[in-house]
Amino acid sequence: MAIRINLAVVLAQTGVKSKDLAEYIGITEANLSLLKGGKVKGIRFDTLDAICRYLACQPGDILEHIADTAAE
Repeated sequence: MAIRINLAVVLAQTGVKSKDLAEYIGITEANLSLLKGGKVKGIRFDTLDAICRYLACQPGDILEHIADTAAE
């Protein structure tokens, strides 16, 4: 199982700058960059809520489940 993070895509579609989003949700641009790159092990629900509120999107627009074909 893998989770793909499509935050960079949503940011591009909405024209929102990472700097503005990071400031709104209260995290550093470096941590937002790690999140965008999928280099984090988890995300707090309040952080996800703030991202979705700012971008006017749903969690499913940002997070995508990729099935592990080897496990099937």
